[in-house]
Amino acid sequence: MPVKPNNISIETLVAKLENYNNAYRQGQPLISDVEYDNLTEELRSLAPEHFFLHHIEPEKFSGRREIRHPKPMLSTEKAYTQEALKRFIERAEKSAVEYNRPQPEIRLTAKLDGLAARDDGQIFATRGNGETGYEISSAFTKGVVAIGGRGQGLGEIVITNSYFNEYLMAHFEHPRNLVVGIINSDTLNPYAEKALTAGAVQFVPYCRLPAWQGSGIELLDKLDKIREVLESQTDYPLDGLVAEISDISLQEILGHTDHHYRWQIAIKSKGETARTEVVDIVWQVGRTGTVTPVLEVVPVNISGATIRRVTAHNAGMVKEKNLGPGALIEIIRSGEVIPKLEKVIKKAPELRLPEHCPSCHGVLVWNNDFLKCRNPQCPAQVEQQIWHWFKTLGTVDWFGIKTIRRLVENSCDTLEKIYALRENDFLAFDFGPQQAKNLFAALQLSRSKEVDDWRFLAAFGIPSLGRGDSRRLLNEISLPRLIDGVEVEDVAAIAGFAELTAENIVTGIKQRRSEIKHLMGLGFNLRLTEPTTTAIDEHLFKGKGLVFTGTLKSGSREEIEDNARRFGARVQKSVSSKTDYLVCGEKVGARKIEKAAQLGINVISEEHYLELTGAGSA
Repeated sequence: MPVKPNNISIETLVAKLENYNNAYRQGQPLISDVEYDNLTEELRSLAPEHFFLHHIEPEKFSGRREIRHPKPMLSTEKAYTQEALKRFIERAEKSAVEYNRPQPEIRLTAKLDGLAARDDGQIFATRGNGETGYEISSAFTKGVVAIGGRGQGLGEIVITNSYFNEYLMAHFEHPRNLVVGIINSDTLNPYAEKALTAGAVQFVPYCRLPAWQGSGIELLDKLDKIREVLESQTDYPLDGLVAEISDISLQEILGHTDHHYRWQIAIKSKGETARTEVVDIVWQVGRTGTVTPVLEVVPVNISGATIRRVTAHNAGMVKEKNLGPGALIEIIRSGEVIPKLEKVIKKAPELRLPEHCPSCHGVLVWNNDFLKCRNPQCPAQVEQQIWHWFKTLGTVDWFGIKTIRRLVENSCDTLEKIYALRENDFLAFDFGPQQAKNLFAALQLSRSKEVDDWRFLAAFGIPSLGRGDSRRLLNEISLPRLIDGVEVEDVAAIAGFAELTAENIVTGIKQRRSEIKHLMGLGFNLRLTEPTTTAIDEHLFKGKGLVFTGTLKSGSREEIEDNARRFGARVQKSVSSKTDYLVCGEKVGARKIEKAAQLGINVISEEHYLELTGAGSA
């Protein structure tokens, strides 16, 4: 049960909830979901009939047209315990008997943690207050991907976990923050632009989610196993599970309140929390120079595990929350191996932030909320880069961070030097005879064991070039051609690569070219990706900026844009001075054509475009 706030009035509690809810809807949460749920349950215990508990928490998007939903988009009742879920099932089963309906089947899906919306194919609107929402069809123009196409009904706008974890985790505390910013703003930051270009921001209809279906008895008996399977099949931020009655006629019988449908319930876990005191902060240096804080705490047991260290995200959080020795904090562990900082109960008596890198002692600089070490020869960065190589390559063991640290301490600070080592060299570095033998054998194995070329490329840790992007890149450009040298335009022409990303990749490859060529010359057994791009070198549209507009007949807009990228074009969403061709389908607005004419942009029809690409005739 949540701890009752000391001497707090109902009015004060409601005011807090309204403030927290407004911040959450704007993508700037002030407290965690668990804290918010605890406060909501506290209000329920104090005033179960309060208006706040029985109506949709409102959201606002300024400057957007309000749309009335044909059917209310309500919130979801929550079950935190097995008993609450059992009551929901028994209520449905009782109604089925009373109205002579079959025993209810239950459909279970993962509960997405994004921005709820409705898409009928013409109108795309947020949930709003449940009765009316805000028209946000511009989201698709910006690059939000509609999974399954338009018109799939209710769903949520989310960013894929795989993309967020690889590219955005260091910059945003939660994926929802960026989602709300994309929907609510006409000006996109570079992180949003890259995520949209990569197709990572998606509208996921609930009907498209992996689902389990069965009886209430089966659900209660196998809930943990079902949860594990569904969560493993879903690459999106999650906030529990959603169970709903499948029988539509029984849904109508069960009906709804002003707040939620009675035939649907969210299954959530509050997770186990504990309070502890911060003993110290350890500052760790990553391979890109970012210095991140880890809190060392008085050992505390949560969910059967003794916790001694807690991640504190970034230096900005330490500064904002006044973290440090003496701070009293609450942490939560809800199935995760690593516990999260839930809230600060008492601030540290003194705030101490490092001014120098804990590894090389160089001066640290601020980059937004992060402290950075700008010394590329920083031992900790070198260690992390080498460790990243072996971890990403994934073909051998033995090269853990402690082993790599000893090698770096002995001036083996590059991959070229490490791969030149022999068994006697490892012995000279005070490794035991068997360990030296194993390390030398592991290096030979890493060269002889087959490995995908995209994994080999990603292992170098080039900025903006993780495993997913390496695979996409080599689908279009072969590894030898990439290493020999490509232009920024060649990379930017590929779907998922914005111009800034392309610049980072080309620059990064150029800086590491000699190293990459050296390792390739050692005879790594690479499984080469077959590039799909053909004959783009001489194509008219190579490197040209194209904007497609109007109703297109030759396929979906996504298909046509992908086709243009295969010819080397830079597909853009709106007309600008960087646009070379405006390709027009039917029903094109005169204003867009006028703007193109003013900028001296070539305006061609869809038919002409198809003729030029060899995909049709005029």
